[in-house]
Amino acid sequence: MRHLVAVLAALLLSVSALTAPASAAPAAPARVELDFTGAVSLNGCSGAVVRPPVHQPSDPALVMTNGHCVRFMEPEEVMVDVPSDRKFTLLDSSGEDSLGTLRASALVYATMSRTDVALYRLTSTYGEVEAMGGRALELSAEHPAAGIDIGVVSGYWRHVYSCRVDGFVHELREGRWTWRDSVRYTEDCRTRGGTSGSPVVDVATGKVVAVNNTGNEDGERCTDNNPCEVDATGEVTVRQGIGYAQQTFQIVPCLTGGGRVDLTAPDCGLPRPAARS
Repeated sequence: MRHLVAVLAALLLSVSALTAPASAAPAAPARVELDFTGAVSLNGCSGAVVRPPVHQPSDPALVMTNGHCVRFMEPEEVMVDVPSDRKFTLLDSSGEDSLGTLRASALVYATMSRTDVALYRLTSTYGEVEAMGGRALELSAEHPAAGIDIGVVSGYWRHVYSCRVDGFVHELREGRWTWRDSVRYTEDCRTRGGTSGSPVVDVATGKVVAVNNTGNEDGERCTDNNPCEVDATGEVTVRQGIGYAQQTFQIVPCLTGGGRVDLTAPDCGLPRPAARS
């Protein structure tokens, strides 16, 4: 009898489990499927068409890459509004074909002081880039967080390197240059020559949070192509095979429209040219 009661109880529990409403499963975090939209290729480097959060389709479009993709600059050098006719190959979303050639009208900003970034103003507007089938990537105005999933989108290699933000570096030293608050990748992003200037995209938002610029190739300490990390106490750490990028949130306040960079704008975090005596 007790055995029959137990069987009936088990059956009732099974039926209850089947008819009870299922609890909602935790929503998976949103992710953007990264492709080569906005990516460009230039001589020996990568880059992307970028825009601030607020822009007009009639604004001249901007291409972002590294300062060292312009040339190896002096440690405190800042270039502003220099005429340029540099060309860029705009990729389609697959990275397999070109949508056309973009041409610069000016190098509006470039430096390797504290960061490693260059911005070119194009002869094309954002609207004209979209008419070609491309699209500008939005620059995030927020400091990225450690642990987020990112993609380093290289137009030169037509490859997306996927990893996470491992942390931030107080000072990153490479040869004559020192960069501050650099992004350190987890070891999955094995970037290489030609990835310089690639946009670093937050997979959750699709926004650009940094620009890829270097990696320690040979395990050397603070030499060219072998950056070292220096903490606030001066302790040096070398991480062979690890790649780094420079954050871009501090650029957003400087972009005041019209394809211009205003270094005097409130909260603009880009270094200014040294005052002439």
